Amino acid sequence: MRGRLDKQGKMDVEDRNSPCDVASDRCGELGVHLSTDDDEDNEEGGPGQMTFKDEEAVLSPDLKWLEDLYEEDDSDMDGNGDLAVAAVNGKKRSYAETARMFKLRRNLDQLDCFHQQKEHDVLKAREELKLCRQNVESLVEQRDKLEKDIERQRAEDNSVAVFRLRAQHKNLCQKLQSDEELEGHISTRLKQQEMELSEVEVELGRFSSLRQEVQEEERVFQVLKNQKAATRLQQERKASQNLQLKMQHLRVKQAAMLRKEETECQKKIEEGQARRKIAAKYLTETIKRMHQREAEKEQENRELLEKRIQAVKSLKSNIAATQESLRVHQSRAKANTQRKEQRQRQLRESLQAQGINSIKHMYQQKQLEELKRKQEEFEDRQKLKRVEIVAKIIQEEQLVKNRKRHQARLPKPTTTDKFPSLGRAREKLLSYLDPSPPSATEESATIQLRQFSDSSSSSSASSDVEDLGQTVHQEVDDQSLADSLAEPEFSGLWDQNYKMLLNEKTTLVQTEVKQEEPAVASGKLSIPPKMVHGKELKGPPFISKPEVILFKDFEVGKMYKKKIVLTNISYITNHCKLLGVSTHLKDFISINFEPPGSLSTGMSCDMQAVFQPMINKDLEGEVQFASAVGPFSVPVRCTIKRCDLEVDSQFIDFGSHVVGQTISWTITLTNKGALATLFSLDTCLSPETSHVQMASQSSAITCQETSTTSVDQSSSVSLGTGQLQPKQESQELSEALQQEHSESEASATGPEPIPETCVSPDVDAQMDQSHSDYDDIRLGNVKEGEIGPFESIQLEVVFTPTIPGEAKLDFHIKFSDLTSKPIPIQVRGVAVSVPVWVVQPSIDLKICMFDRLYQDSIMVQSRASTALKLTFEVCPEMRKHMEILPKMGFIQPQSGFNAQLKFLPRSSLSKDAKKLFDKDTGVLEVPLTVQVAGQVKPVHFTVQAVVTSSDLQFEPTEVDFGICSIYQLVKSSVRLTNLSLLPQDFGFLGVPEFIEVQPNDGFGTLLPQETLEIDLIFSANKAKEYNFQLSCRSGINRDFLLSCRAVGVRPPLELSHSLVQFGATAVGDHSTAILYLINHQNNHKQSKQPVPPVVKGAVAPVAPRLFSFTLPKDSDISITPSAGGLLPGERCLVQVTFRPRLLDQDIREEALRLLHRAKMLREKELERNRHAEQETKKEVPVETGKGKKASVVPKTSTVSDSPNTDQLTEPPNPADIQPGSEQYEEARASLLYSFTQRYSEYTVPCFVSDGDPPEEDRQAQPSWSPFNTLYLKLQCPAVQPPLVVISNNGQNVIDFHQVAVGEKMIKRFTVQNISKESLDLRSSVLDIRGPFFLLNALRCLRPGGKQTLVLAFSPSLEKKYCESLEVRSQKMTLEMTVCGEGVVPAVTSSHPGGLLDFGYVLEKESTSHVLKLQNSSAVAVGFRVLLASLCPSQPQGGADRVAFLLGSYTDSQVQPTVGTQNYSGLSVFSVVPVEGSIGPGQSQDITVTFQPDHPAVNYSDRLTIELTNKSKVCVVDLRGAASSHNMYLFGGDRLTVPIESLLPPLITGQPPLTAESEVMEKPTIPVLVTLRASYSAGVVTPAVRELQVGCISSTQPSKKSGEFYWDSAASLQQHGFSVEPTKGTVETGHRRTLTVTWTPHCGYKPYEVVQTCVPLTLKGDETNVYRVTLLALVSTTTD
Repeated sequence: MRGRLDKQGKMDVEDRNSPCDVASDRCGELGVHLSTDDDEDNEEGGPGQMTFKDEEAVLSPDLKWLEDLYEEDDSDMDGNGDLAVAAVNGKKRSYAETARMFKLRRNLDQLDCFHQQKEHDVLKAREELKLCRQNVESLVEQRDKLEKDIERQRAEDNSVAVFRLRAQHKNLCQKLQSDEELEGHISTRLKQQEMELSEVEVELGRFSSLRQEVQEEERVFQVLKNQKAATRLQQERKASQNLQLKMQHLRVKQAAMLRKEETECQKKIEEGQARRKIAAKYLTETIKRMHQREAEKEQENRELLEKRIQAVKSLKSNIAATQESLRVHQSRAKANTQRKEQRQRQLRESLQAQGINSIKHMYQQKQLEELKRKQEEFEDRQKLKRVEIVAKIIQEEQLVKNRKRHQARLPKPTTTDKFPSLGRAREKLLSYLDPSPPSATEESATIQLRQFSDSSSSSSASSDVEDLGQTVHQEVDDQSLADSLAEPEFSGLWDQNYKMLLNEKTTLVQTEVKQEEPAVASGKLSIPPKMVHGKELKGPPFISKPEVILFKDFEVGKMYKKKIVLTNISYITNHCKLLGVSTHLKDFISINFEPPGSLSTGMSCDMQAVFQPMINKDLEGEVQFASAVGPFSVPVRCTIKRCDLEVDSQFIDFGSHVVGQTISWTITLTNKGALATLFSLDTCLSPETSHVQMASQSSAITCQETSTTSVDQSSSVSLGTGQLQPKQESQELSEALQQEHSESEASATGPEPIPETCVSPDVDAQMDQSHSDYDDIRLGNVKEGEIGPFESIQLEVVFTPTIPGEAKLDFHIKFSDLTSKPIPIQVRGVAVSVPVWVVQPSIDLKICMFDRLYQDSIMVQSRASTALKLTFEVCPEMRKHMEILPKMGFIQPQSGFNAQLKFLPRSSLSKDAKKLFDKDTGVLEVPLTVQVAGQVKPVHFTVQAVVTSSDLQFEPTEVDFGICSIYQLVKSSVRLTNLSLLPQDFGFLGVPEFIEVQPNDGFGTLLPQETLEIDLIFSANKAKEYNFQLSCRSGINRDFLLSCRAVGVRPPLELSHSLVQFGATAVGDHSTAILYLINHQNNHKQSKQPVPPVVKGAVAPVAPRLFSFTLPKDSDISITPSAGGLLPGERCLVQVTFRPRLLDQDIREEALRLLHRAKMLREKELERNRHAEQETKKEVPVETGKGKKASVVPKTSTVSDSPNTDQLTEPPNPADIQPGSEQYEEARASLLYSFTQRYSEYTVPCFVSDGDPPEEDRQAQPSWSPFNTLYLKLQCPAVQPPLVVISNNGQNVIDFHQVAVGEKMIKRFTVQNISKESLDLRSSVLDIRGPFFLLNALRCLRPGGKQTLVLAFSPSLEKKYCESLEVRSQKMTLEMTVCGEGVVPAVTSSHPGGLLDFGYVLEKESTSHVLKLQNSSAVAVGFRVLLASLCPSQPQGGADRVAFLLGSYTDSQVQPTVGTQNYSGLSVFSVVPVEGSIGPGQSQDITVTFQPDHPAVNYSDRLTIELTNKSKVCVVDLRGAASSHNMYLFGGDRLTVPIESLLPPLITGQPPLTAESEVMEKPTIPVLVTLRASYSAGVVTPAVRELQVGCISSTQPSKKSGEFYWDSAASLQQHGFSVEPTKGTVETGHRRTLTVTWTPHCGYKPYEVVQTCVPLTLKGDETNVYRVTLLALVSTTTD
């Protein structure tokens, strides 16, 4: 009941400390009451009075708002509250009383709600009881009616109706019973609810006084609340009035401030307008100046561009000329080579003719030449060293001079005092440098060179030395020639240049030699790469940071320090040891390095390099270290301070200026080096004047140098352009250049005359021109000075033209630093004297289009003092295309005039101006003139432009889409070509809705001469003919039309989707798409669609349509159904399946590749083995005559090994690799593992017939129209399968083959994850009633993981089974086909079943019987043999024994299944084999052995042969008996229980028997034979019984036969018994039948039992006497 209250009433349970509690002793079941303080108060005050707890009790959380409310009330009452209310109530209410009131109200409301709920439940129960009673009454009526119907049908003897009515009556009675039970249950529930309702009403009565009190408190609280609300409303009104007054004052203040701001803003606007007017004036002037500057810059750019174009053209011509000269040189080099070879051949032949060894002689000649060359090279090297020392001395002298110049102003002693020994050292050094005969050191060097040349065998080293020697030799010869020539009249700059050039060349050779020496040194330290932890260590084991120890811009005498960090980057723990620095750096660099010990990989150590330079010279070397892996070094580089000088421009072009103007140009000289130097501007040493100052000898040298440089340039160009030529040509070219170079050397040294071309003519004219140029162009104020390190200086050049013409000035910027070359500067300017000229003499309109207007301004300037009349003239050929406005005008003095040039080229330009316009290139050059009044020579200027077409060309010009289905899209491509030299925008406008233009929806930009392929996609929306034009509009609003036509047809069938995009499908998986083929025709009228023009007049009849999908050959697509028919209004579901697979040809090719690779590996292995054998044979030493060891190499090794390579199997033919073979499956697995992705598209046509076949021949094929053909486009991407089968040769079919019904076969297959992600595997559900089972669970496979799935097949019926097992993952579904066949085993037994009697056996002996099982089925069948005595499920002698013991056991036929057992516990009957398997068509022998261990006649058991499927082949009852003697008697009635107790027999105390008494008194064995003679119709039929006497065959030696005889057989005849035979013998292993017959004698009384006893003696190994009791009686038929 409490649970029901919680569901219906949802009563709230308050805190136990609250005044109103919800737990009561009286109303505990209801769950609602008002608690009191204690029981004593309840007794005193009565049931209706309640006393509440203290007012200061803690409030519940939901009543906290009352406290806040009363706090506000207190503040209101303290301020201006209503005191009358307090007077009326007598005292101020506390918030605790109010909370008590609300809580009482809430509990009373809950109690009312609960009372209403109980009333509702009672009413509902009463209604249910009423309905139930009505239902019971109706059922009673129906029962009475059925009983009457039963009685009526029974009277009519209608048994069928009676049975039916009885069944209805029974069901009705059951319903009536259930309703009566329901009525009782409802009545009980109603009583309970009524009792609960009365209890609630009692509670309501108890709290009626409390309810009145609460109502009174609520009324008072409401009055108080209304008064507070009125007070609060009054306060709010007062506050709103105050707020309105404040807002009004604020609006007035804001309005005043706004008016003030507007006034100030107006003043600012007026001031801004005034300032804007002033600024506009200056801005206009500034813009004019900017336009003028831009025009000037554009003119300069054009001129510069023209110069560059001319330079490129000249370069092309020079390249062409150089190529021609190179061809001549090549042919000359070939001829020289041939001549040289011919001379050598002639020399060789002549020597051989003289009997001299030509080879030896030529070798000696070469040795002598090489020795001579080495000696000359040594001398040249000595000269170079002398030149270097002299250059250093000169440099030091220059430094001393600079120091003197800087220190001249200071009162310090002169530099000569500081360096007193400098002059003496210089003189002494020069005396050492005088040419002298070679000393002993030189001779020793020459001897060493000779030894080196004799011992060296490397051609590359000798060639390098030869090249170096030739270079040095040439330079020394040049120097000697220059020294031998006469000196000029006065020294010039050329001498200094020549010396500097010579110094540079010598220093270059020296640095090359120095660079070779470290290379050799480093080559000595290089070690082969080492293997550390299986990895090859490349590079040094330590790296330095920084990589190079660089001391830049050092000064002599100062000290520099640098910190270097060495880091171990090898793969092992390493150490480093400082070996030292280079030899030539030991005096300047010291290393502070503490060995850090062993360093792990990635650890670092520090070192410090201290550099203290003593000489002002560049130094290079290295710091060498040793490590566990090998030596390494850190390079060191020290550079002195140098001057790096450059100017921003070496060519100054002032342009054209009027005589009298002054124009200045500023160039910037920048020193990027760290060394300061003095500079001076020298205008006397220009290239022109230098030629004048040269003597004849110097000019000859200059010509030689220029020729040499030209050859070098040509060689460089040839080498640059000849990289694409063959190697032979490049070699021939180098030989030719070397030969030509040698010839030039010979010509330079030989006494040839000086060429006249090298002497510059017109010396006087050049001198005059230089003087005039110097007058017009002069240098600024700064002509010399000092430029510090990293400084810039502005140099000014001023051009003041005095006479019209071109002015030139060439000057050099010289520097005091000897290593800095003078910088040549060329200045050009043109002076004009025309009073009127065009500012822009060449107007370039760039590229223009036909029929487009182009405008430009022509600016004319005048320096005249009067106004002049100007007339612009255009040549007659261009008057249709070009116009200048105004044609005539007046230019004011010292001002300019602007004219407007309008150019509108028309299509007839090529005809009108043939001489001015080149039609092929589109270049237009128009000469224009300005006629000036009073001036004979007009002002010429030129307008240049490249005129091009603005046409866009379509190819083809007409598009025919053909016949298009309204369900398909047809794409056609056209090429759009831009014939213009300018890029053009284009767009297709007004495109109909049935056509689509791509790309970019028909919009784009075409580059000059570009062709773009446009795709037109046509989609017919109706069946009709389409003729339309597409409009392509260019960016200049030109329209180009493209004509299109198509025929739209409506096929009778429609595909729901014409494009199927399959997802990425793994190989071995499949993806399926569902679409529909729909026949929209819903009547049998004729089609209304228009027929194409080709078949007009024919109308397609509306009839059932046949369709057929034609799949591409060797595709991975299957469509179901591929063909069929559709009636009008029908639709057919079409399933398209994409199953990516590997192509058979690809698999065969991969198999061939794998075989070839295996063959190569075998060949490599054989080759390796062969080399190993050769090495082992080489290691066997053979002593020669001189005691040395020589290796023996067998000559037959190659011959013996060659047949092995020939005997390798040739690769098979791809057709010989069959699917399923080992090579085929390996290739398939290899392709799967290396598969990346494959994308293919297919277009599948669906042919639709025109209708049914003709009625006269239904077998004929219907007609198929190409207009009705539908097309289905399939996009099929295939990817690598993440899951593959690696067992079962990769096959996806698991075939269990034939399995016997009821048996279970288990097979396994393994899958592997070859992807890079983990796969969660899950499988599909196999048929729960089917024969296939998945025995293990699937798990998550990591990349590369494998899992084996175990499947079982257990058929229950004889049929073929096939199911699909899907192994699913996130990316693919691997489908496995599981199949098998259930076969019913056909096994027969040689024994049909039933009884198998082993007969009598001697105890502890055995006998056997063989059963043969034949399997005639096609599968192997398992079997097992069960014995009832050994079956654990059945107790031995269980139910059958009990039944046998409880029943009558007199019948001899009653025999239990399991009879007597051995005492030893072993089974009496044994079977071999117990279980096994019989192959198809084979047989199996089962041997059953009977071996008792004690005499008994009730041995029995049951043998069952059962197959694996629990089917039984046969059931055999086994029986046997055991005897202790060889003779036995069998037959008669059973006298004992057939079940023998295993307990030993009871032994009673008897006196001991002697042997005689034992023989005489041996007990006889009782046998009872009952004979029943039948009496029928007064005739008595004699009774006959048979006994069996047998002799057991035994392995023990005994008698061969036994005897038997009846004692006193004659006495039996008195009672009517007769026995035959009376005696006889029995052979071993045989039986004899004894027949006992009873014939009632005359006078036999009915129901009289005749009984007699006769002994039967059996003699065998022992004599046994059986006392046979014959009992006879007559039985009648009624019995």
